[in-house]
Amino acid sequence: MTAERALGVYVHWPYCARICPYCDFNIYKNREIDEAHWKTALTRDLRHWAERTKGRKLTSLYFGGGTPSLAPLGVIEAVIDACERLWGFEPDTEITIEANPTDAEQSRFEAFARAGVNRLSLGVQSLRDDALKFLGRDHDAASAKRAIETAQRIFKRTTFDLIYARPGQSLDAWRAELGEALDLGASHLSLYQLTIEPGTAFAKAVAAGRWAPLSADECADQFDLAQEMTAAAGLPAYEVSNHAAPGDQSRHNLIYWRYHDYVGVGPGAHGRLTIDGRRLAAEAPKAPENYLAAGPDAWIIEDLDEEAQLVERLTMGLRLTEGVTLYADDYFYADETRADRLQALIADGLLRHDCGRLSATPDGRRVLNAVLYELLR
Repeated sequence: MTAERALGVYVHWPYCARICPYCDFNIYKNREIDEAHWKTALTRDLRHWAERTKGRKLTSLYFGGGTPSLAPLGVIEAVIDACERLWGFEPDTEITIEANPTDAEQSRFEAFARAGVNRLSLGVQSLRDDALKFLGRDHDAASAKRAIETAQRIFKRTTFDLIYARPGQSLDAWRAELGEALDLGASHLSLYQLTIEPGTAFAKAVAAGRWAPLSADECADQFDLAQEMTAAAGLPAYEVSNHAAPGDQSRHNLIYWRYHDYVGVGPGAHGRLTIDGRRLAAEAPKAPENYLAAGPDAWIIEDLDEEAQLVERLTMGLRLTEGVTLYADDYFYADETRADRLQALIADGLLRHDCGRLSATPDGRRVLNAVLYELLR
């Protein structure tokens, strides 16, 4: 990666076989797909953004969703071909697709690899059958392990997700499950604390008193345990929820967290691009039918001022253990009261500022949302 901002492409596939009760993404129940229509719409928008970012090559391409592994293979192939033709790929470009560990999806792994995908992200979520049922997943623990083994055989790099701090989950139970996950030999893990998002089925269940989330202290203990165990296994945290062996960090997600540039295509996809000295935020129409019918003229495009850029840069960058660059001439210091709050957070042991680098301490990462609120309010 050069000093110039890296450039990635995110492709949002909006359909899932079922809607998980914790999910608040822009997703819809799977339905009959017009492959030609989707190829036309996605390549249309890729072409638009390629014309506005001429002369740059891609460092990453990421198919997310939704469940992009359920998309017609021809759509995946068309997008990869369009990205190569319109931008070209940097050497060793990372091309990731998200998939679920169902047997039906495993049968497609080799086809994805032939199409050019070189990294698979598996939505495992748990290695316990009762938890998978609670989380609304379509697979069981045995199929999850089979999928991980199959992925590791086919793809150069793999990762999988787990959700912890589930209701009733003890610290010992989390220790056993995470240890089992680490024994599977993945070089990257994403470990997410169960969050109750507004409007989800879980939010309605909690509001109705059907079950209660773990306490803040219990969540913190499970977070701390994850940091200890992953570091001991050679997969230290490089971001609040992500752990990797050296060199196996997600290149695409680092684009987000380092506040580099990315194009987003697909229903509801977001992008951040630096064009002619302007920082642009782009958002595609959310509803699939509207997205398919509309071109980029229907997108919401916003010029981000210095304050908006600062908020995004710190909100994303402080998630990383490496932190963000913050020198004395940074726009951050235009607000003297913000500088005072920074010093207070440093004195409290939540942030550190060393040689122009601002980062959260281990204690700060544990309560990062509160730290960011205090810093940026």
